[in-house]
Amino acid sequence: MKTANRIIGLLCVVFLAGVLTAGCAGKESAQSEKDSTQESGELQQDNSVEADAADLQAQDTAGESDTGNLPVQDDAGKDAAGDGTDNHDPGLPPDGTDGSTDADSGAYNGTASRLGSLVEFCADTLDGGTFTQDDIHNKDVTVINFWSLTCGPCIEEMPELAGFEKALPDNVQLVTVCFDAAWAEDETRELLEECGFEGVTLIAFAGDLYDVCTNIQYTPTTVFVDSEGNLVGDSIIGTQENLAEMYLEAINTVLRAGGKAEISLEE
Repeated sequence: MKTANRIIGLLCVVFLAGVLTAGCAGKESAQSEKDSTQESGELQQDNSVEADAADLQAQDTAGESDTGNLPVQDDAGKDAAGDGTDNHDPGLPPDGTDGSTDADSGAYNGTASRLGSLVEFCADTLDGGTFTQDDIHNKDVTVINFWSLTCGPCIEEMPELAGFEKALPDNVQLVTVCFDAAWAEDETRELLEECGFEGVTLIAFAGDLYDVCTNIQYTPTTVFVDSEGNLVGDSIIGTQENLAEMYLEAINTVLRAGGKAEISLEE
């Protein structure tokens, strides 16, 4: 009887030992799986962080390459022949209008208004002066011609612009904005002298004029501004065979819209 009890006791000990061993193995297996899962999660997290860092670096690099003070007007304005003209017919804005305006049909809603306004700005002139919204206020109409040294048609029309500027009465002025004159002042000055242009040329700008410049897509582009800084009528894009006639009509459109008397060119 005692022997039987001993045998039974030994069997119980063996059984309990087996259960405990299995339990410990199960715990170790579960802990191993948990540790493996945690390590996998940490690895995925590390990979995700590295990927996010790579994306951020790529974005920063892209942002640096996109920065710039002004659009490259001459490239935007060149056609396939590379002659610096825009891709539309001379004088045709991108929307296909013919460039003419009528005060009765809403001159203040022309294509030029999409470029912005000149309510507050400051610009440096080629002769070392400044030009601001006050210079706009002092005239009934300000004609602004945007051009660049690398735009062939811009340079070709400059002598005609010079003659037109000299023929304007005192209440109207014509100024130019040269996009690349800031780093080529001597070349710009020499070219304007050869063309006979004696008006104001702006070479660096801030405020509203900077915003307008960034919206210019073609050179040459000419806009007409009233004394309040509003761009009135349609932009004139490209060179014009009848420049004086078209510009004069655009000027008188601004004057009519403001209830002022029209002008004629001085002989």
